[in-house]
Amino acid sequence: MANQLRVTLEIGPKGKKVAAVAPDWPGLERGAKTEEAALERLQSYLPRYAQVAKLAGMDAEFADLSTVDVVEHYPGTGSTDFWGISFAFSSIDKQDLSSGALERELTLMQACWAFFDAVRGRVSAQMQKGPRGGGRDRDHIVDHTIHVEQIWAQKLGLHTPSDADRTDEGLRAHRDAYCNAIRAFHAEGKMARTWSLRYLIRHTAYHTLDHAWEMEDKDLTVGVR
Repeated sequence: MANQLRVTLEIGPKGKKVAAVAPDWPGLERGAKTEEAALERLQSYLPRYAQVAKLAGMDAEFADLSTVDVVEHYPGTGSTDFWGISFAFSSIDKQDLSSGALERELTLMQACWAFFDAVRGRVSAQMQKGPRGGGRDRDHIVDHTIHVEQIWAQKLGLHTPSDADRTDEGLRAHRDAYCNAIRAFHAEGKMARTWSLRYLIRHTAYHTLDHAWEMEDKDLTVGVR
C-alpha cells in the first residue's frame, strides 16, 4: 500500500545483529541487536531522512508513510553480525528495475550526496571525541566516505583520481560518472561485479548518510540545528 514503509530485515548468521532496510528509500537503514530494536531505531530516523526526501522532491510521498510493513527476513553475513550493517542481498535487491524506478533511486542517492555536502559545510572541523578520546575529525570522515565510494566505483569500471574530492568540480565529475555508469550497466542488464545495481545504490546512499549523521551527532558547533 502507498502509505506503508516496506522494510526488510537482514539477520546476522549468529543472531548478534539485525539490519533493518527500507528498500524503497535508499540510505534509510539502521541496525541493532534484535529485530524489534532495529525496527525501532529505523523509525526513529524517519525525521532525519525526511530532509533527504525533501531534497529529492519526494517529501510529500515520504510524509504519507504511516505504517511499517516487514516484507522479508533474509540471512546476512558475518559482517552483518559484527557491524549491524546490511552486507547481503534481499530478494528485492535482485529484482529488475524499470528505467523510471532506477532514476527514482538515483535521485534519492544524489539527495544523500547533497545532504552530506550541506552537513560537511556547516559542522565543526573538530568532532566530539569518544569516551577514550578517539574518533575522526570532519575532514577524515569526509575523505573516508568519498574514497570508499571511489573504490566501489571500480565495480562499474570507473577509476576516478584519488584527489577528485579536493575540488567541487572533481567531486561533481566523479558523481556524474558514477550515476551514468549505473545507467549504462542497467541498460545492458549488467551487475556491478557481484553487486546488484540496486544494492550498490542503497549501500552508497547508506554509507553517505551514515557518515553525514555521524558528523551531525559529533558536531561541536553551538546551535547547529
